[in-house]
Amino acid sequence: MPVPLAPIAATAARYGAIAFAGYVFARQMERGRVDQRAEDALDDLPEGMSAQRAQDRDQWNMAGRFRRVVRLGENGPGVEIDGSLLGRIRFRRV
Repeated sequence: MPVPLAPIAATAARYGAIAFAGYVFARQMERGRVDQRAEDALDDLPEGMSAQRAQDRDQWNMAGRFRRVVRLGENGPGVEIDGSLLGRIRFRRV
């Protein structure tokens, strides 16, 4: 029984295009660095979301942290998930 190659080829071309785009994007990214001051600031964030508006600067500052421990079974091995973010949106007249 012959296998139709058209659907397989279309799917392979689609995934190939996505992989190629990811490769090109990864090649254009700059290599990051670790700033210990930023790491300490993210570690000091309380859990949850917060936002404040700085009146003297016309900007919003936002911070958030999500921290959970996921375990396999009752006493099985676990993984801690810790996601933190800091953000600023600034509006200036030019």
